[in-house]
Amino acid sequence: MSSELSQSVIKRIIRQVGLECVAQGQSLSETLVAFMVKAVVLDPRNDFNMDRILTENDMQDLIQLCVTRLLDTTNPTLSTIKMQVYFDMNYASRDELLSEQERVLEGKLAPIVRAITESGPRVQEEMENVCQNIVTYVLLRSGLGSPTDIEAVREVTAALQSVFPQTEMITFISLSKKDKEQQLKDLAMLVTGIRLYNKQCQKGGSGIDDLPGILNKAIPLATRTLDERLNSCQLLAHRYTALLESMQEEPQRFSRLRLFKLKEALFNVRQYEAFLCILQSNAISSAQEVESLDVQFEAAMMVLKNTVQDKTSIESREVFPLFMELSKLWTGFQDEMLLLNFLTNMADNLQQFLEIQSQLFPEEMLTSLLEGVTVKSDVERIKETMGSRVNVSDFRNQEWLFPETTDNFDQLLIQYHGFCAHSIGVKGITLPGNPAIGILKHNGKYYVFSSKEAAYIFAEDPDKFIQLNVEKAKEYAELIQLLELHHQFEYLVPHAQARKASKSSMKPPPKCESGTQTDTHILPPTIVTSYEWNEWELRRKAIKLANLRRKLTHAMQTDLSHMRRENFTQVYLPKDAGTQTKRDNSSNVPKPQVFLKGLRGGSSPTTHMVTVDLTRPLDET
Repeated sequence: MSSELSQSVIKRIIRQVGLECVAQGQSLSETLVAFMVKAVVLDPRNDFNMDRILTENDMQDLIQLCVTRLLDTTNPTLSTIKMQVYFDMNYASRDELLSEQERVLEGKLAPIVRAITESGPRVQEEMENVCQNIVTYVLLRSGLGSPTDIEAVREVTAALQSVFPQTEMITFISLSKKDKEQQLKDLAMLVTGIRLYNKQCQKGGSGIDDLPGILNKAIPLATRTLDERLNSCQLLAHRYTALLESMQEEPQRFSRLRLFKLKEALFNVRQYEAFLCILQSNAISSAQEVESLDVQFEAAMMVLKNTVQDKTSIESREVFPLFMELSKLWTGFQDEMLLLNFLTNMADNLQQFLEIQSQLFPEEMLTSLLEGVTVKSDVERIKETMGSRVNVSDFRNQEWLFPETTDNFDQLLIQYHGFCAHSIGVKGITLPGNPAIGILKHNGKYYVFSSKEAAYIFAEDPDKFIQLNVEKAKEYAELIQLLELHHQFEYLVPHAQARKASKSSMKPPPKCESGTQTDTHILPPTIVTSYEWNEWELRRKAIKLANLRRKLTHAMQTDLSHMRRENFTQVYLPKDAGTQTKRDNSSNVPKPQVFLKGLRGGSSPTTHMVTVDLTRPLDET
């Protein structure tokens, strides 16, 4: 089946599945439906082979399978896939979020900026309208108050007149559009700095919230909430892992657990945990940034107070940079407030994808199932294996890495999101790997293990177990994103590469500085400087040389140089020349031959003369 044909068939199936779900009261996003369709096709248990043409019956079976899975609200797999799609489509890194916010702000300000920069006021009323537009722009740009707040408008107007009097309006109008836009931004920053200073001096500040105080209270609260949710989901993961291990060790005792979707529930909790870790990392970074901004803002405000003090007038070049610095720092507080709201909303929206846990496993049921089962946390599992380590001498062709022998050991990019590479494919469980046991480097990738025994088994045939993990991911499509297998299933996960690149929790690959020096020119240069490849350049040089023949060489002597050196003068010798101004020319015509007869008379008394013309015609000459 050709790729173009298969893609067209899949698009048709996606559209049909979406319509079937809508008909049954479930409106799902196209991204979610596309993921589910491709996941069903990928699952070997469904026996769909994309190398052959799908019959109409195959397509109907595929549509029914997809609709059934998408409408099965009791399946944790569906909740996990929904959570992955939601996070993939909505999460943005710090830089992406701030750049998007700036783009939105510029779009909102575009009409008023256009009205200011393209206007050419001539009368006083038009001047006042432009000034009002500038005041509105400053308020909207700074985000400190509303244009409908009369007190805020008065403060901005007063601050603006102190740095931009109406006498400078003529100069402003004469600027180019780009310069006008830049001056508007500078004016907004100056006015913002002035208003912040006045608020600190308790002389104004209408509509300005205490962002540092709000952030210092909100960030610890958000971090605490994330910690509580993280601890709760980790406890669930530890319980599910213990039950799954018990099922494998005592299958008869826990035979009834086979009816429950424990593995799917475990993967759901692990994915939720991974996303919470990303949000928690961002919250910690935000807290550090706010702490740094607090120190800088207090220092800048103190410098400004010492500069201004009680002076009635002060040079603008001294205070303007300080006002602008205050504005930049306050913009940093606003950015952190935006980031905090974004992280809080993301965490709250992710919570809905974990609700299925309480439906499948109520606390009473889970407590009864865990009777006689030892629940170990990830930290406890790692502590138990801290004393064991792989013996490198047992492996000839394998490379093992350890903390004391490897630079940037903590920054290595571990496969499978740090889970044991052996337990995923063999047991279907996500156990935390312990790097202290030893990190196996195979084909440029790094793998960790939950025990020394698992490491030895995996190292005997790494490719076999890697393929087992891939097959397990085909059965459970949610593992593709959880285990970060995007390089093997790029066509399945939408926007996976962008999200993977911006994921803050992922450790960057190790980097080091290196340099290489080689001889620039080993052989001596053989460049002919007089060579010219351009024919027109050669002609130009030829004309230049030919032009020398029309030049004369002059020489002269002065009294100071007389008899002190030999002087030569070179001239061209005279040459014979002639000029032709006239030429002789002739033409050959027949000579006239006319004879007269009877001139001498005769016997008759009367003379009879006869003229005979014997001249040859012109064409016979």
